[in-house]
Amino acid sequence: MKNLLLPLTILLVACSTRGALPNLDLRPLWPNLAVQRPVWFAALPDGSGRKVVVEQRGRVLLLPAQPDATNAPVFLDLTDRHPYTSNEEGLLGLAFHPQFAANGRCFVHYTQTNPARRSVVSEFRMSKADPTQADPASERVLIDQAQPFSNHKGGGILFGPDGFLYVSFGDGGSANDPKENGQNLKTLLGKIIRLDVNTSSSLLPYGIPRDNPFANKGGGVRGEIWAYGLRNVWRFSFDRETGQCWAGDVGQNKFEEVNLIVRGGNYGWNWREGFHDFKTNGLPPADARFIPPIIEYPHLAIYDPKSTHRPGLSITGGYVYRGTKLPALRGCYVYADFAAGTIWALRRDGNGRVVEQGVLYATPKGAAARSVASFGEDNDGELCVLVFEGTVQGRIYELVEAK
Repeated sequence: MKNLLLPLTILLVACSTRGALPNLDLRPLWPNLAVQRPVWFAALPDGSGRKVVVEQRGRVLLLPAQPDATNAPVFLDLTDRHPYTSNEEGLLGLAFHPQFAANGRCFVHYTQTNPARRSVVSEFRMSKADPTQADPASERVLIDQAQPFSNHKGGGILFGPDGFLYVSFGDGGSANDPKENGQNLKTLLGKIIRLDVNTSSSLLPYGIPRDNPFANKGGGVRGEIWAYGLRNVWRFSFDRETGQCWAGDVGQNKFEEVNLIVRGGNYGWNWREGFHDFKTNGLPPADARFIPPIIEYPHLAIYDPKSTHRPGLSITGGYVYRGTKLPALRGCYVYADFAAGTIWALRRDGNGRVVEQGVLYATPKGAAARSVASFGEDNDGELCVLVFEGTVQGRIYELVEAK
C-alpha cells in the first residue's frame, strides 16, 4: 500500500535538552477555582476580554477577572439536557460567531441519549434579560446526528478564518470502526464538516458552502464534508497566521497521530492507523489516496523501536503557538497526551518537514499524571491547558518557563 501514500519527507530531531524548545511547567491561572471536567476554553470575540470554560457535564462558566476568585458565574447551563452519561459524551465544545459582538450568537456541540443516542450541534443567543448569559431557551438545532455507540464523539467546533463553522465527528465508536463510517461519504461520522451558519435552505437550517469538496455530488453524499477518514479527532485548531488546520486524531491499538487537514483530504481510517496498514481483510479502492500524518507516536515503544517520540495512549490536539510570552515556542505546534499527561511541541521548516520535536512538560517522577483534556487560546495567542486532576476534577493552567 505504499503507493497509496502521498509523498512526505519527515525528519525528526530528538531534543535531549529540548534544543530550541523551552522546558516548561504548569502554573494555575485560577488557583482557587475548581471546575468539573473542563474540556474547552474560549475567549469572547467582542473586545471585552472575557473568557469561558466548558464543563463536560453541561455548564459553560464565565471565568472571573480576578485570579484569586473562588467562583465563576454561569454563562450557559445545559445540564438539564443530561449530556454527560459516559466518559466520552457530554458538552464537548463551544464556538462564538465571528460577529458575536453584534449578533450574540454562539454554537455548541453536545451529546444526548434520550430518546436516542446522538450528537447535537445547536445555536444559542444571548439572553435579553441578562446580557452576561446565553439563553438556554433560544436553542436552534442545526444537526441531530444519530450515534451507534457511546464513544468517539469528536466534539470539536470552531469558526475558520473563512468565517465558516467547522465541526468534528468521531467514527461513531466501538472499536475498529465496525460501521465503516470513516470512508463512507454518506454519513457525517468520521469527518470534519464545514457549514455556512449565515444562510439556510428549505431543507437545512444552514448552508453548504459551494466550494465544499462534495457539495452537490448527489447520490446521498453529504455536501457538508470537508475531510474524512478520521477516527476521533479530539481537538483541532487553525493557525492564526497561516490559516492551516491542525488536528489530533486518537488512534486505535498502536499509534496516535497529528494531521494537517486539507479540503477533501482522506486520512485513511480505517484502512490506516498513522503511517501503518490497519485493516487485514481486503484492499482499499484502487483510486484511494490517503494523506499520511505530520507525525505519529506509539502506545508502546515496542511498536516502533526507532521512534524518538515518547509513547502515549490518547492524543489531545492543540495549537500552533503565536503568543509572545514564550518566544522560543513561536510557530511550534503544541499537543499532549490525555493519559500520560505529557505535552510536546513540533516545529516544521518552510518545506513542511518536521525538523524539531520534543517534550515541553512531563509528569514529575512519582506524581500522578495530569490528564490534559484540552488546550485553549486567548485573543493574544497565549495558550492555557485544561486538566482533569485530583478531587476537584479540573484546573486551568498556563505554560511558563520551568525554573
